Amino acid sequence: MLLQLSRPICFIDLETTGINVSIDKIVEIAIIKIMPDGTRQVKRKLVNPEMPIPPSSSEIHGITDEMVKEAPTFKAIANEVKQFMEGSDIGGYNSNRFDIPMLNEEFLRAGIAIDMETRKLLDVQKVFHMMEQRTLSAAYKFYCNKTLEDAHTAEADAMATYEVLEAQVARYPNLGNTVEAIVKFTGEDQIVDFARRFIMEQGVEVFNFGKHKGKPVTQVLKEEPQYYDWMMKGDFALHTKQKLTEILNRTILKK
Repeated sequence: MLLQLSRPICFIDLETTGINVSIDKIVEIAIIKIMPDGTRQVKRKLVNPEMPIPPSSSEIHGITDEMVKEAPTFKAIANEVKQFMEGSDIGGYNSNRFDIPMLNEEFLRAGIAIDMETRKLLDVQKVFHMMEQRTLSAAYKFYCNKTLEDAHTAEADAMATYEVLEAQVARYPNLGNTVEAIVKFTGEDQIVDFARRFIMEQGVEVFNFGKHKGKPVTQVLKEEPQYYDWMMKGDFALHTKQKLTEILNRTILKK
């Protein structure tokens, strides 16, 4: 194994009812856990989203309402998933912008606390787009010289993602061969909330949308405290609201 791991890394892939993190739900989750010695553990679950799966989504991943009607809800498997991922970094394809925010949102809905702050979040798509700019299927063909069978099935996509990263480590010596080095190489912005409504600029959380874009969050909360209430009542992801409250409590309400 070319990738050098100091602790396990879980490659995740989700199939969902849609792409809106605030309202859509997981219908399938697959996790390929790579141990530092190169051994692998696999967990795959169909999930009842407790909402209809739009036909447009079923056309992509092939999962229908009938297939998940007897499946457990995410809340029912949340602790099992959390335990499987315990002590691991997380990898995926476009995972920092979709899979991880969606998974985190589902944990929040289930009332399960999961630590994302101390994990390295390695998005293989970021490496690929910086180097070649292609899709997962093209990446698999380009790096592994294999055709991705069963694309848009979670387990196949998660395994392909891991294989692509292994090939990237072999192809690009300047990438490094540790999770820490690769995350640093990709230059991902320091995450405040997964929906990226806030970003870090020079160590300060600033708004990344709307009329206050570019302004420090604490400044806006001081000058326009009703903006906090507006966001908390709005259609924002739970993780965004959680981080906004943390900033409020840490700065505005501290004694």
